[in-house]
Amino acid sequence: MLVIAVGLGMFFNLILMELTGLAAGGIVVPGYVAMTIHRPAQVISTVLVGLVTYVIVKVISRYMLLYGRRLLILCILIGYLIGYLTRIFPPITIENISLDLTTIGFVVPGLLAYWMHRQGLIETLSAMVVAAVLVRLIIVLLSGGVIIP
Repeated sequence: MLVIAVGLGMFFNLILMELTGLAAGGIVVPGYVAMTIHRPAQVISTVLVGLVTYVIVKVISRYMLLYGRRLLILCILIGYLIGYLTRIFPPITIENISLDLTTIGFVVPGLLAYWMHRQGLIETLSAMVVAAVLVRLIIVLLSGGVIIP
C-alpha cells in the first residue's frame, strides 16, 4: 500500500500545486504521512523535526548563501541527522502508553523544512495535511473500508 500511497501523494501534490500554487511538503511527503497518520506522535515528531531543521537553516542562511540545490541538500542533511537522533532514544512510556517519537523516514523532515523555507510554514503544513488526508481517504476506499495500520 505504501507504493500506492506515495503515487497518490504525488498526484494530489500536483493537483494542489496547480490549483493553489502550494506544494505539500515535497513529492513523497503526503504519501508517507498518510500511511502513518494513525500514529499522531510520529507525525507530530516529524513536523517538529522539520521545524527545528527550518530554524537551523534560517540561522545558517544568515552566514551562508543558500538557494537551489544547496538549500535542498542542507535541509535534507540536517533533517536526516536530527531524525536519526530520534531513533536513538527509546519510546517514551507514560502510564502504560508508549509514544514512539521517531520521525517518518529520514528524508521527510528535511523536505518539509525545505518547503517551509520556500513557501512558508502555514502554507506547507496545511497543504501537507490536505494531501495526506485525501491520500488516506483513497487508501481506505481502495481497501474496502479497512483501515490499514
